[in-house]
Amino acid sequence: MNHICFVIHSLQPGGMERVFSVLLNDFVKREGVKVDLILYGIKRDVFYNIDPSIQIHLPDFPFDPERRGISTVKTVFFLRKKIKALNPEAVLSFGVLWNNLVLLATKGLGIPVFVSDRSQPDKPLSPLQEKLRKYLYPGAYGIIAQTQKAKEVYQKIYRHNNMTVIGNPIVQEMPIDEKRKEILMVARLIQSKHQNELIEIFASLPKNDWELTLVGDDHLKQNNKLAWKKLAEDLGVGNRVNFEGMQKDVEKYYGRASIFAFSSSSEGFPNVIGEAMAAKLPVIAYDCVAGPSDLIENGVNGYLIPLHDKILFAEKLLLLMENEELRNKMGEDAKISIKSFSSKEICNAYFDFMSSVKTNIQEVNKL
Repeated sequence: MNHICFVIHSLQPGGMERVFSVLLNDFVKREGVKVDLILYGIKRDVFYNIDPSIQIHLPDFPFDPERRGISTVKTVFFLRKKIKALNPEAVLSFGVLWNNLVLLATKGLGIPVFVSDRSQPDKPLSPLQEKLRKYLYPGAYGIIAQTQKAKEVYQKIYRHNNMTVIGNPIVQEMPIDEKRKEILMVARLIQSKHQNELIEIFASLPKNDWELTLVGDDHLKQNNKLAWKKLAEDLGVGNRVNFEGMQKDVEKYYGRASIFAFSSSSEGFPNVIGEAMAAKLPVIAYDCVAGPSDLIENGVNGYLIPLHDKILFAEKLLLLMENEELRNKMGEDAKISIKSFSSKEICNAYFDFMSSVKTNIQEVNKL
């Protein structure tokens, strides 16, 4: 391929956006490849560093959540006009709900569109969105799932013949600092991440010389930080739970922590688990539908805990806190196991999948 158009609604801080930026910067460095970026969502400022040679195309109107219907229609027409004018050899779109807009906008243009959902694969959607996906996704040239479980779910829904599994690129080289008695979680402060449960687990442990550090800030207007700070204070651990907010240099937190704890119940592919493993951290995580089990081998490089089993989570967390030798062994195994998710391997997999498609859309979607 010589010309690829990347289409996404946001490049704000987040796992999906980080992966998109990695792919953008890799593809544009390939010889003879031109890359365009269409950024069309509500917030259009770019958090991640993007190669300056990539031209960013923005709508000339705001996406107004108060007038969502009108904004959505205008966005569909903008996408269709812009993609038709750019006439790329392929389009790559990320986003569970937003992919519908891109597929609708490009319908009939004859330009291959590749889509990837980036959340829990069996996440319930509104009846309208479900109908749109079942109607539009079979028209995608290819579907990229993040995990094997996600692929299995999608195949039942879409019966699409051109689907592959590609994980996320994980930074392999992490700075390793002098280790502290510190448990780390990196995630937005939203209900599905359940930092409140992790605070409760932490408060139940007898070790009082350890700290819990939470990197990430309020998101989706849920405003959980104040409530969860109060929870920590009420449980008597307010002075040992650190709310660090959003951080660009999150690597330093991986480098100094001793354990990575992850209490999320909804994931597509948890990049932060991979990053923690690259920093030689043993990981303990809830075994939610997709993601953690693709990265963690239970009892080898970390622990998978049934959802919301706070007693078992506390038991395994305490085991790691009390056993430095076990932490080090699991951390070394984690570092080895994450090598298959290097940026080079993952970017090559995306490029090869998008480049090697030889059949037309009708043949690809033959049932």
